[in-house]
Amino acid sequence: MTATRNLGFVAAAATLLAAAPLSAIFERWTWLIQAAIAVTVVAGVAALTRLVRAPLWGQVLGMLGGLTLALAWLFPAGTELVAFLPTPGTFAHFGELLSASVVDMRSYGVKVPDTDPLLFVSVLGIGGVAVVVDVLAVGLRRPALAGLPMLAIYSVPVAVYVDSVPAVPFVVGAAGYLWLLVTDNVDRVRRFGRRFTGDGRDVDVWESSPLAAAGRRLAVVGVVLAVALPLAVPGMTGGLLNAVGAGTGTGSGNGQGGNPGRIDLFASLSGQLNQSEVYEMVTVTTTEPNPFYLRYGVADELRPDGFRVRNPTGRPVTRDLPDPTQRTGTGNGVERTRYQATVEVSKNLNMPLLPAYAEPVRTEELSGNWLYDPNQQVVFSNRENSRGKRYSFDYVRSTYTPTALRRAPSLPSDHPIRIQQTATPPVEQVDTLVADLVRGRSTDYDKVRAIYDHFSADNGFTYSLTTKGGTSGQDIVDFLNNKAGFCQQYAAAMAWLVRSAGIPARVAFGFTNGTGRTDDGYVLTNRNLHAWTEVYFDGMGWVPFDATPAYGVQGSTRSAWAPDTDAPEPAATEPGAPAAPDDSEAAPDAADQDAADQDTDAGLAVGANDPTRQAPVWPWWTAGALALLALLAAPALLRMMLRRRRAARPAVTLAPATVDAGAGPAGEPGRPVTVVLDPDRARADAHAAWDELLDTLVDYRVRVDRTETPRATAERLVTEAVGEDASAATAVRLLGRAEELARYARTPLAGGELHPALRAVRGALATRTDRRTRLLAAVLPPSVLLRWRTALGNTSSRLVARTGDARYRLLRWSPRRLLATRTSR
Repeated sequence: MTATRNLGFVAAAATLLAAAPLSAIFERWTWLIQAAIAVTVVAGVAALTRLVRAPLWGQVLGMLGGLTLALAWLFPAGTELVAFLPTPGTFAHFGELLSASVVDMRSYGVKVPDTDPLLFVSVLGIGGVAVVVDVLAVGLRRPALAGLPMLAIYSVPVAVYVDSVPAVPFVVGAAGYLWLLVTDNVDRVRRFGRRFTGDGRDVDVWESSPLAAAGRRLAVVGVVLAVALPLAVPGMTGGLLNAVGAGTGTGSGNGQGGNPGRIDLFASLSGQLNQSEVYEMVTVTTTEPNPFYLRYGVADELRPDGFRVRNPTGRPVTRDLPDPTQRTGTGNGVERTRYQATVEVSKNLNMPLLPAYAEPVRTEELSGNWLYDPNQQVVFSNRENSRGKRYSFDYVRSTYTPTALRRAPSLPSDHPIRIQQTATPPVEQVDTLVADLVRGRSTDYDKVRAIYDHFSADNGFTYSLTTKGGTSGQDIVDFLNNKAGFCQQYAAAMAWLVRSAGIPARVAFGFTNGTGRTDDGYVLTNRNLHAWTEVYFDGMGWVPFDATPAYGVQGSTRSAWAPDTDAPEPAATEPGAPAAPDDSEAAPDAADQDAADQDTDAGLAVGANDPTRQAPVWPWWTAGALALLALLAAPALLRMMLRRRRAARPAVTLAPATVDAGAGPAGEPGRPVTVVLDPDRARADAHAAWDELLDTLVDYRVRVDRTETPRATAERLVTEAVGEDASAATAVRLLGRAEELARYARTPLAGGELHPALRAVRGALATRTDRRTRLLAAVLPPSVLLRWRTALGNTSSRLVARTGDARYRLLRWSPRRLLATRTSR
């Protein structure tokens, strides 16, 4: 019973170790504490049921009951427990948690926060696996099968995101499984009593047999190779399963993905705009004559420390996407036109977001790993990144007249978008400024325009890259006082002020149109990264406003509803008409060059510090393909070389004599053969021919019985293999007779006709087998593979024997024995 309890404890511990990869999914370790409590309860109930000798089904019911109690205690919801017993309300609460977990799985990306639904699902899964592992390892004594349920939780991070999971948790999980196997092996050995060596030495119970020790060493070596080998291959950055990055969304320019909700787009933007070198990031072609900015992300959650990116949620882009042309408000100053665009991302842009124009309605060349959030209007993925992607999409461009926006009513106070997108921390100076700006304004658009017009040169605002970044309340106050900054300060400040006016607003990120359209479309660099403000109008959706001075933005685009407030003579332009392209955000004044001293990459690595220059990959692919071909061709080449070596030694006839080779089929007279006076050479030739015949039989999947005599084997082949082919039957009998005489007779047969006989037998066997067998006999000869397996087994046995012998000698060595030997002398 003690051994069983010990095995049950190890099974529980192995289950927790197998769950170690879940650390790559959760932000904190709450899941581990709760899972440890649940698994401990399951293991304790299992030990108690075995102590009272309950049947296996009773043990299972007890463990499930203990798991239910643990879950009810860990995830309470009022008074579900009566005298520590679950009630129907308990299971109703469990159902609500399961339903909520589905929503949380869609709403959060890795790493996920500690929400009760997600923690409940994780603890329930780990506890259920603990029950199954205990039943298999302890109840049924099949610990190897316990690896299957452990694999269910072991592989969860791989299913969540596949760019780069840390290898250490997987090694911990593998170690737990090996621990379970070793413990079961030791327990089985204990059941047979004490062990002794050949000389009577007692063997400790933990001292494994050579074969078991070799198996465990091979398992450990396999785990180490699975982690270390990929690191030695160029182009691979992960170890075991190569499945996970940090999941932080910070990236490193090496293609790692991450969680879009954990990206600091502001820090990334300021870092890239301050780079001293310009490098290409995106190339886009579009059928729209004057497109607006190419966007990839939004920050719409306002906290006291500034704007943050929320975790997006949506459906795969391979499904139907929302069509804004069906939205109310079309006409009367609102125009929605459908266009088509193609985007090619360079190796320098690396993030779990894809650049796209607002409101895409259809995509091409993207897998189901990419999702579209219709609320944030972003394309994101928790499994892939944008680096090197090329894709096409249809999108709808919406333009408005100021009159149409003035007609848009204010959102109701209980509208979800207004509740979420107008939440603003109290900042007295900002609230006072907003109250002054919107005083006397009756419509949302007039309030937004008053705030938008405030960020003008007439009010003292200028463009400068040397301004310290930040979007907190104090940062916004500093910007409003200093009136100098670049796009992120203008976008965040306007969004904050618009929210303070009770109108939903957020900050959008993307690329301007750069130096304009070329033959290849718009070629966008790190200097074209930009941020602007989007304001929500009822019936219109999110409408862009770019408050950043146009002279500081390369490829700035202004619209009829948000014109350039610094233009000397406002001119009526078509909606969405671009400003002069020679204004450059990349080259403010000379003082801005000091910005190179700032922190250049504190957030998402939308680009590397230097343009990525990767070594060509084709030499590695070519070398790999040649190595694979050589590996596949090795068995066939070895088989061919062996056949030629056996056929290249004809026996030399010195003084021929004639003997009878034995009666042929149906009483035919025997054939004369030549007897050589070099019996050793003749025997070697007969043995080589017989070995070649046996290898041929193995290649063509004909049964080989090593206990048969050569004559019996030849007669069986005549009956079963060669059939009606008389020449092949005669050849088989000749080979059998030659091998028989070489083994037992004083005078062997000559080898002059043995190799033609082999060719006849090989031809007869080939005609009686199917095409697949003939192909395998030529490409992957089973005889060669069998020889390799035999050699590997023999080598392993010798290695184990030598290791055991060395270990035995070390164990027998004792200084006291040496001292006793010297004393006796």
